[in-house]
Amino acid sequence: MTASTTSLSAPLQGPYAPPLRPARDSFWTRIAAELAEAIGSGVYPPGQRLPSEHALAEQFGVNRHTIRRSLASLCSQGLVRITQGSGTYVEDFAVDLVLGKRTRHQQGLAQAGLRGSLVVLQAQTTRATAALAKALQVPARSPLLALRVRGDAEGQPLHISDRYFPLPRFENLAAVVRETGSIPAGFTAHGVADYTRRESRITAELPSAEVAAQLRQPTSRPVLQVESLNVDLAGRPIEWARAWFAGDRVKLTIDHDEHA
Repeated sequence: MTASTTSLSAPLQGPYAPPLRPARDSFWTRIAAELAEAIGSGVYPPGQRLPSEHALAEQFGVNRHTIRRSLASLCSQGLVRITQGSGTYVEDFAVDLVLGKRTRHQQGLAQAGLRGSLVVLQAQTTRATAALAKALQVPARSPLLALRVRGDAEGQPLHISDRYFPLPRFENLAAVVRETGSIPAGFTAHGVADYTRRESRITAELPSAEVAAQLRQPTSRPVLQVESLNVDLAGRPIEWARAWFAGDRVKLTIDHDEHA
């Protein structure tokens, strides 16, 4: 099979091929299966844009509505992502990220052979809720720096996170992170040369519309939510965060090694 010629009459082969189905199966199901086979065999590699709906409709001899159903099926399987106004892209393989005592975004990606950084989407001063005050060990209603950041790898969004830092201790942290794409660099600029993660809590949930849009995925696809607390070497909390990881692009590994 090639990207330009395809037959709906021959039985499908390969790891993505579905079991034999009755003849009454719809065209969109068969088309989705053949596109999945093409993705699995490398005809369409990770990150590549699929042909347009119009081109696929001509290729398979069906209308665009049928193609839309096929692509929606592939999207629900996590094989492709549909970006409005841009097209349909093959999803990249999942990145294995380690959550350890010294979890760092860029370092974790470097270990996976990828380049990445953090992009500051929003920065503002807020007041500590009772839960945040307890986690960060500050008085309720005390000022906090709130950052919403996106973690990218090779141009693909891996996670969105809301992060909170005590003020005035980290008053210039947002500017440093914007410039460097690194929260550790922001801590270093404020006298925190090293820090550790005290805890991580992981759950699965459906994303909000905003989170899904930033991660370029549908709201029907679950994300991994991670709540974490980082402390300096004196044991004082310096950051509480809630992150949403794209579940089909990220595998999270918990490392309990003291030197992680």
